[in-house]
Amino acid sequence: MNRSVFITGGNRGIGRAIAEAMMAEGDHVAVTCRSGEPPAGALGVNCDITAPEDIEAAFKLIEEKHGPVEVLIANAGITRDALLVRMAEEDFTTVLDTNLTGTYRVAKRAMRGMLRSRYGRMVFISSAGALRGEPGQANYAAAKAGLIGLARSLTRECGARGITFNVVAPGLVATDMTAALPEARLEQIMKEVPAGRIAEPKDIAAAVRFLASDEASYITGEVLRVDGGVGMGH
Repeated sequence: MNRSVFITGGNRGIGRAIAEAMMAEGDHVAVTCRSGEPPAGALGVNCDITAPEDIEAAFKLIEEKHGPVEVLIANAGITRDALLVRMAEEDFTTVLDTNLTGTYRVAKRAMRGMLRSRYGRMVFISSAGALRGEPGQANYAAAKAGLIGLARSLTRECGARGITFNVVAPGLVATDMTAALPEARLEQIMKEVPAGRIAEPKDIAAAVRFLASDEASYITGEVLRVDGGVGMGH
């Protein structure tokens, strides 16, 4: 499609799969990568989304190389798990600053070009945990739930300007984060998944690719669960 696409957290896992899917469509893709290498063919940008100056520098580089960002995929996120009674305030605020406020920062910066061109696609990567809640993840679930309110508020602000704002809520996905789970916890989670399997990153990428496409131009403010049915009813 030959668009300028920016993916935060795009050098591994879900973000990498999204980058590869978008490049397969012909888009010019830039990804943030604070460690590791970007996918082949993508522009790697060293950017900490908790640092406004990094974000500004990243957008200027992307605009120079690919033109104004037309598709923003906010995927970068961290975890600092603990039961609330044991959770340090710093762990709560750090997760919100990265997972929610970081998305606010990149969305606000991307909005400049999208409003001028009256075209844009934003997709925020949330989590099934934002809808269900998860023990030990009050900070993560709160931040990921906040992305839903952010997307829907932006939809009401800019829905008539040719920009869509949608949320994808994955369940358990085969990534490095999942690999670190204890076997007992993984088995417990799997019992709750009607599909009977863990998602592959490409499953999430396919949903993102559709919501970022012109075929989805009348879908906005939506939360698309890609979770094997674990979040039904939420």
